[in-house]
Amino acid sequence: MANTLLMPKATAVWLVDNTALSFEQIAQFCGLHPLEVKAIADGESAQGIKGMDPIMTGQLTRDEIARAEKDPNHRLKLSDPKVRVPESKRKGPRYTPLSKRQDRPNAILWLVRNHPELKDAQISRLVGTTKSTIDQIRERKHWNSANLQPMDPVTLGLASQIDLDMEVNRASRGREQAQPVGDTLLPAALTERLVPAPEKPKDEDAELDANAVFAKLSALKSKDKDEEADEE
Repeated sequence: MANTLLMPKATAVWLVDNTALSFEQIAQFCGLHPLEVKAIADGESAQGIKGMDPIMTGQLTRDEIARAEKDPNHRLKLSDPKVRVPESKRKGPRYTPLSKRQDRPNAILWLVRNHPELKDAQISRLVGTTKSTIDQIRERKHWNSANLQPMDPVTLGLASQIDLDMEVNRASRGREQAQPVGDTLLPAALTERLVPAPEKPKDEDAELDANAVFAKLSALKSKDKDEEADEE
């Protein structure tokens, strides 16, 4: 809920004409510069503005004014309003300072390239632009397309990292995760199937087949007898 002073300059005119408050006290209460309050007192500023009584509007009390008149260091406090006015919500694209507007196309190009999932309305909220400008940059039809360089809007000061992350998460909600591009590691389940099983070590002490040994010895003896018979 908002609790702000109504018509600060008109209130300052009334306080200058009807109280003994210092210029600093009036300036602090009305949100003005002390020199501006002095100019009002000298008749150099706010000419033709009718003073508005803050006591009648319920924004200041007589006791508060009296307390401030006795103590020059006392800061006037705004009375709690009887009726609270809700704060007006900002509508439309974000305001961008003039000094940073020249960097806005570079930020749009960065968002279009690095976050294609963002919608035009989200980009507009982040950097304060229009849909036609986004389309021109996306289609390379912008009048300065040849000189544009993608630059992070957070680095440029056009958007906060929190706002950017929030918009990206909102745009990515419900979308399938993008498949990785290029060389990537294979899944563990697949690599386990590709690795050959280790060979079992041979048991050097394994028992030999006795029948095979005896059969081989018998064959050798038979061969020796045949050779002796041939020599005779």
